[in-house]
Amino acid sequence: MTKKQKNRTTHPLTVNNPAGPAQPVLRFSPTAWAKLLFLRDYGKTEVGGFGIAPRDDLLYLEDVQLVRQTCSWAHVAFDDESVADFFDQQVDAARHPEQFARVWVHTHPGDCPRPSQVDEDTFSRVFGRSAWAVMFILAYEGQTYARLRFNDGPGADLKVAVGLDYSRPFGGCDHEAWKQEYLSNVQAQQPIRITSTATEPVVESPFDEEPTDEWLDNWFDYAEDDDNVKGLH
Repeated sequence: MTKKQKNRTTHPLTVNNPAGPAQPVLRFSPTAWAKLLFLRDYGKTEVGGFGIAPRDDLLYLEDVQLVRQTCSWAHVAFDDESVADFFDQQVDAARHPEQFARVWVHTHPGDCPRPSQVDEDTFSRVFGRSAWAVMFILAYEGQTYARLRFNDGPGADLKVAVGLDYSRPFGGCDHEAWKQEYLSNVQAQQPIRITSTATEPVVESPFDEEPTDEWLDNWFDYAEDDDNVKGLH
């Protein structure tokens, strides 16, 4: 190994692979993984949140945090105001957007982790303005799906491996805190049955409405201006 090779550092989106070039791998701390399993199993609906990563290792998730959301067995709708508040809190904690607003984590109640068309539409709509983003799905029976998308230039999508990383310090489980986070943020959506002009009842849900995500434009305009990122200069 040459001195140049020895001193070479890895990009925050890759990990060293002795068998070949560095490859992206989405890794969870044991604590973050245990928390995600707890959140997945606490209710009967999907649940979603944002992965939190250190700045030098953006695909290592040390935590998963929820925002207020309305969930069904097949969909998650984040509350705009709660997302904006969460982002502000992360900025106040001196984190950069790529540390907390790039990895979308959610669960599927069934045994299939593959993204639905709703998932694909949400991923494109919500994360399409980021330089890169990850969609991660954990199914009820443990199957996983992770895809890294690069939006700059011609763009590209890359499926990535998923694993646990014990190489960094990690904390213990806190089921009571995780329970309170779930109860404070997750609301299961109950369909409303109404009578249509025909004889058959119709099931309506707010998920049928066109999503607006009103916080997106203001947030990205704010986050992409370095002068607005507090505590990072």
